[in-house]
Amino acid sequence: MCRTLGISRSGYYAWLVRPPSKKVIEDRRLLQLIRDSYEASGKTYGAPRIWFDLLELGERLGRHRVARIMRVNKIRAQRGYKRPGYRYQKPAVAAPNRLQQQFTIGRPDVAWVTDITYIRNYEGWLYLAAVMDLYSRKIIG
Repeated sequence: MCRTLGISRSGYYAWLVRPPSKKVIEDRRLLQLIRDSYEASGKTYGAPRIWFDLLELGERLGRHRVARIMRVNKIRAQRGYKRPGYRYQKPAVAAPNRLQQQFTIGRPDVAWVTDITYIRNYEGWLYLAAVMDLYSRKIIG
């Protein structure tokens, strides 16, 4: 194996018993801090944000070092979610079309139409539904 790799046997065996360097020891310590910050973020932080977290903890290191440690240990930020792909299908008929596009009505309470929409806010989604009388064009519900 040593002949194939082009190294001496004595160099290989010296490498096996050599203690880890200060940089390797420091990288292992930083890896634990990186993993803690990564888990605390819900696995969403990438190298720049984790680097900033480590700076707030008082660590002095570069952003590229954090990126290298994360890359070597296969720690990656979760990116945005993928929306489900929608395919066009023939629309389902929920109710028969009784108005036949005739929206002028002669007396009240004969035909009502409705629509629904949703509004996003900080707590989730709000749903708004309205019912309109076609004769008076007023919202009745």
